[in-house]
Amino acid sequence: MAAHPGTVVVAVNPMASFGHRREVGPLVVERLREAGHIVVAIDEANIELLRRETARAVAAGAGALVVVGGDGMANLGINIVAETTVPLGIVPSGTGNDLADGLGIPVGDTHAAIAHLLAALGREPRTIDAGVVRHGGLSTWFGAVLSAGFDATVNERANHMTRPRGRSRYILALLRELATLAPRPYRLVVDGETIETEAMLVSVANNRSLGGGMRIVPHAALDDGRLDLFVVRRMSRLRFLRLFPTVFRGEHTDLPEVSFHSVSTVRLDAEGVVVYADGERIGPLPVDVSVVPGALRVLA
Repeated sequence: MAAHPGTVVVAVNPMASFGHRREVGPLVVERLREAGHIVVAIDEANIELLRRETARAVAAGAGALVVVGGDGMANLGINIVAETTVPLGIVPSGTGNDLADGLGIPVGDTHAAIAHLLAALGREPRTIDAGVVRHGGLSTWFGAVLSAGFDATVNERANHMTRPRGRSRYILALLRELATLAPRPYRLVVDGETIETEAMLVSVANNRSLGGGMRIVPHAALDDGRLDLFVVRRMSRLRFLRLFPTVFRGEHTDLPEVSFHSVSTVRLDAEGVVVYADGERIGPLPVDVSVVPGALRVLA
């Protein structure tokens, strides 16, 4: 039977913050129902089943999709509703909540985040851009940041760690990866112009931060119709380590090794580099990345 057009589908990641925020999903569902919304709650044992059942519920005629979790859940939602009229809401409860933070959704205060969601359901959704990455014949949407350098290597290590939790997990992963840190040769095709460089970090940002608050592109705007290519060129490990804390404050932008390019499309190519988008593994380079202005409607 088709869902009611006003139905709110709520998809819950049971392992958000390693399963320590299990109470958030049921609370969201409860508050939405108390406010008079028809709710379809999706809470599956694994992420692939969750993805499939959420897509099925939305296709049945949902009026909105709300995801409960971190950036990975936001990415799941984006890949279901991008370029549709169904708006996406986020109640942040994950390890990294960078897209929610960039949207102005309260992070670290569940009740405030739910209040924000309820208020947004009564307004016209906001329209923002999204990135799309084409890889090996596939296309994947992202809302925050695509990583294709040392930042992606750190993400890969962090995703295999169970401790510590939160932002400190990314910092520890970074410290462990520093032992093999070295610049790599990249070939970048930026809006048709080829750039060859040796780089340590390469990211394509729609949002200002990744990794639980690393403000790599503090000036990034979610609705300017552009992406921001962020490149950190060769520097010593010691200098990199000393300067790394400035990223959390967005104070690295004037460093001589750091460059930013406002882009519409970019092709990234390098040997032995794995790409992540919104903290989710995409696969090895090369990839083609582009912006789709106004691709997402969000409850924020």
